[in-house]
Amino acid sequence: MPDTLATPQPRTPTPVRPGAPRTSIQVEPLTCTIGAELSGVHLADAARDDGLFAEIKSLLLQHKVLFLRDQDISRADHVAFAERFGLLEDHPVAGSDPDHPGLVRIYKDLGSPAEHYENALHTDGTWRTSPSMGAVLRCIESPPVGGDTIWVNMAEAYRRLPEHVKTQIEGLRARHSIEATFGAVLPEEQRHALKERFPDAEHPVVRTHPETGEKILFVNAFTTHFVNFHTPGNVRFGQDYAPGASHLLNYLISQAAVPEYQVRFRWRPNSVAIWDNRSTQHYAVQDYWPAVRKMERAGIVGDRPF
Repeated sequence: MPDTLATPQPRTPTPVRPGAPRTSIQVEPLTCTIGAELSGVHLADAARDDGLFAEIKSLLLQHKVLFLRDQDISRADHVAFAERFGLLEDHPVAGSDPDHPGLVRIYKDLGSPAEHYENALHTDGTWRTSPSMGAVLRCIESPPVGGDTIWVNMAEAYRRLPEHVKTQIEGLRARHSIEATFGAVLPEEQRHALKERFPDAEHPVVRTHPETGEKILFVNAFTTHFVNFHTPGNVRFGQDYAPGASHLLNYLISQAAVPEYQVRFRWRPNSVAIWDNRSTQHYAVQDYWPAVRKMERAGIVGDRPF
């Protein structure tokens, strides 16, 4: 049966390392394609225990996003756990907690300026030459209802593309821009200065995961255009390039909106999400104003996509 028609098989809850008595982690898959909730583990312990951390990392590669409840941990523990994956990165617009570099405070309350960067399907930092490897996000304060986050399995999105589309996009590369997104609301001089600091990055449209070998559809809300589409094989007339290339890019970006590739998580205080930014996109649902939503995120430095 073709990949495009294949139906993922349901996953059943399984303990990590069956038969290993010292672990108490329980794994509850949340959908057939992405996401699992872990219980019986505390991230402050995982920050200091090599074996425990290795189990969590293995589960992350498998499920792509992990969720944990009741993680009443300090900011220092939050940072220490995230640093097990690698160096942490700052954000040029959001900034970091002054006492914990790399811990970004995403606080949305009545005093917050109106912005809509999160409620778009995106992969963090693809405007960087080396986008984020992943992130550890902890809820400090949540709305009584609303404010969920959605994650998407972009390896599954690529796997189930029609074969002729896979052939067409093989070898394509695209530009990703901070100027056209975060920079759009800035005055012209500040916007240009931001672009000088972070020139548009160029990435393959299909990247390879450096640890799992999976092929991943790697375009998102930061992607502006293809850079090597205008070839005799793709373009007969001007219509094939503009709007033809734009139509193809929009089609690829739209794959993240397919519900079969998604998981949706409802936050509570001390809930944590850990995600692999190389193989996912996410969307923070902004449906809760005027309620307050306060999150803290440790983003992990990644590698250059290939």
